[in-house]
Amino acid sequence: MTTIKLHNSLTRQKEVFEPIDPKNVRMYVCGPTVYDRAHIGNARPVVVFDVLNRLLREVYGPEHVTYVRNFTDVDDKINATAQARKEAGAEGSLEELIAERTEETIAWYLGDMGALGAMEPDQMPRATQYIAQMIAMNEGLIEKGHAYAAEGHVLFAVDSWKEHYGKLSGRSVDDMIAGARVEVAPYKRNPMDFVLWKPSSAEQPGWDSPWGRGRPGWHIECSAMSYELLGASFDIHGGGNDLMFPHHENEIAQSCCAHPEGSFAKYWLHNEMLQVEGKKMSKSLGNFFTVHDLLEQGVPGEVIRFVFLSTHYGKPMDWTAKKAAEAEATLRKWRTLTAGVEPASNVPAPVVAAVADDLNTAGAIAELHKLASAGAAQDLLAGAEFLGLLTDALGDWAKGVDLSAYEALLANARDTAMASKDFGEVDRLKAAFVAAGVEVRMSKAGVELLPAAGFDAAKLEGLL
Repeated sequence: MTTIKLHNSLTRQKEVFEPIDPKNVRMYVCGPTVYDRAHIGNARPVVVFDVLNRLLREVYGPEHVTYVRNFTDVDDKINATAQARKEAGAEGSLEELIAERTEETIAWYLGDMGALGAMEPDQMPRATQYIAQMIAMNEGLIEKGHAYAAEGHVLFAVDSWKEHYGKLSGRSVDDMIAGARVEVAPYKRNPMDFVLWKPSSAEQPGWDSPWGRGRPGWHIECSAMSYELLGASFDIHGGGNDLMFPHHENEIAQSCCAHPEGSFAKYWLHNEMLQVEGKKMSKSLGNFFTVHDLLEQGVPGEVIRFVFLSTHYGKPMDWTAKKAAEAEATLRKWRTLTAGVEPASNVPAPVVAAVADDLNTAGAIAELHKLASAGAAQDLLAGAEFLGLLTDALGDWAKGVDLSAYEALLANARDTAMASKDFGEVDRLKAAFVAAGVEVRMSKAGVELLPAAGFDAAKLEGLL
């Protein structure tokens, strides 16, 4: 069996992955808060953990893997978005507008992530489906002395877990208090205590609880959902490194205190953040865009996925127009090479080995380049599909390009030029093809034209 090695954020070491039960491999990844479209940075963990999901299924069998990614559908940002719609004149109660926004955003998210070739997880729980379990977990934490109720809130008592709190992020409680921006509230015993339950106003979404009508804090949601779907102990918990503190740190504290019989997650994986053209993505810099924006601009989802996979998940990723153009050119060549070919029955071992080595997708792509250079179309296709590339579902953007008539045009022009020694027409045609995003290959064997990055068939009009 393939040996998988993963960098465990908890131990800060690359470790051999040994599942708790090889017949029941379990992974939980924090999903989106569904108040708006996913920006390109939100998509990086989706692609990273999609690759890990594919690897686990390849090694252990799809029937032995459970992948859970949640939707946070109760949140103040969702409420604010719905409130803005109501103030703009939208019909319906605030609760109805919240539900409408949630459904709309989840559909957007699944559509956009599907366009990137991401398989849907086995379970996609919504926080609002597990309110009763969250209330029960809060009650248990209070009974065990790890939480307390105050002024309609329930708060986790960090002091009750002080010797363990901070291990994931590598900071002590005292350091966190000194360096963190924490919510100061008179009902808190310790500034670091965090909210498990908070009161709701009459208009805000809320559920009856022993502490009054209210709604859950963010952190308790993932703890309750992961416990219900994966148990007190499971194998992998993942997400962006921006979630390491406080979200994941708080999840560990809640879960381990609520269910001391378990160990919560055995391996923690965090992907690094995304930049755009070397700068942090932000609306103020004008470089903030969603996955939908890119798709609408004509950037194929497969190209976005390729760019993501070209950088190791543990390193900051820089999205650039140049990388997208290079990815498009590579994918066009590979799709041409594998057209009409059946994939090999097994994924090439070097490709699997690269991904098994802490999700080294850049190394796996390097192996695909070797296969392409060797003309090993069947192995190339099998390896690419393992990474979620060159699939039929993602191939519409590259289909239906027949440049044979233009190849004949250029070949005739070259033959004429060879006789007349006047290559002006050949140069004109070559320049027109390049401007249309066509790669021109000329040799003694003949003329070959290949769609490349930025291919635009409209720019070829009038040449024939």
